[in-house]
Amino acid sequence: MTQPTDIRREHTAQPSPLDVVLSLAAGGMPVLPLRADKGPFGNCTGCAKNACGGRPNMKTPGPCTCPRPCHAWAAATTDPHVLTSPAWSTAWQRAGAVAYHPGGAGVTVVDLDNQAAIDWARSTLPPTTTVATTRGEHWIYRGAVRSVNAVREGVDIKSLMSYARWLGPGAGPMAEVPSAVHELVKVKPAARPAPRPVAVSAPAGSGRCPHRSPVYLERGIAMAEQRISTATSGVHAAVYRTFLAVLSAHGRCGCLTESHIGRLFTAAQAKGESARHCETAWSNATTALGI
Repeated sequence: MTQPTDIRREHTAQPSPLDVVLSLAAGGMPVLPLRADKGPFGNCTGCAKNACGGRPNMKTPGPCTCPRPCHAWAAATTDPHVLTSPAWSTAWQRAGAVAYHPGGAGVTVVDLDNQAAIDWARSTLPPTTTVATTRGEHWIYRGAVRSVNAVREGVDIKSLMSYARWLGPGAGPMAEVPSAVHELVKVKPAARPAPRPVAVSAPAGSGRCPHRSPVYLERGIAMAEQRISTATSGVHAAVYRTFLAVLSAHGRCGCLTESHIGRLFTAAQAKGESARHCETAWSNATTALGI
């Protein structure tokens, strides 16, 4: 595999997404498609619940040979035959973004999610390749480490057993993973601040209630809490998808209360999401559904 610096190539023309994917793969970067909501494609029926023997939570994907982009980060590949296969070609056509497995490419992404996190990085970490994101920046270093979310407020470390969105080659020379990052991933993340109270209103709702009993709603909220708490990667996307599912099922009849929303926000904040991100995800979900 070529050195990580070799994958930072400029695309001066307007290549197709597949051209970009193949170029990245040729440079040694394992890539995978993301859905429109920026989450990975779910496992197919044969791979559901790792029935195939795949191990997406381990350091290797396991023995699964599924031809589809299953198992999130563990599906990332540099094989052009896989990337252009019928199943993957269909996924690329539906994809909303391209992602890559940083650890598989021999790099570490310090994901800085807000200005305070960026200010911390500028005062603490050595300069390196920097890529602008929607809310902050990715600082990319040469070398792989274990991935840990929420090592500081607004800071995630993405490398082994994780994925990051491809947002371009970035700017600046790539430095080695600094000792400060190695120290961050060694220690257990500090206790999270107490969840902030819900700052959104429950949907008023005017549609006919489909719930057979209060137990139906309770079961749905409990399942949503579990879905968030068991997310192993792509927590932002998992939270948004869960909010979307809850609102789709329960958002139009007026049964959701602030207590229900608070439980979802608490579960999300326990996974490292800030209250602001929860509010944004909730707002985006209500907008998407026209609630």
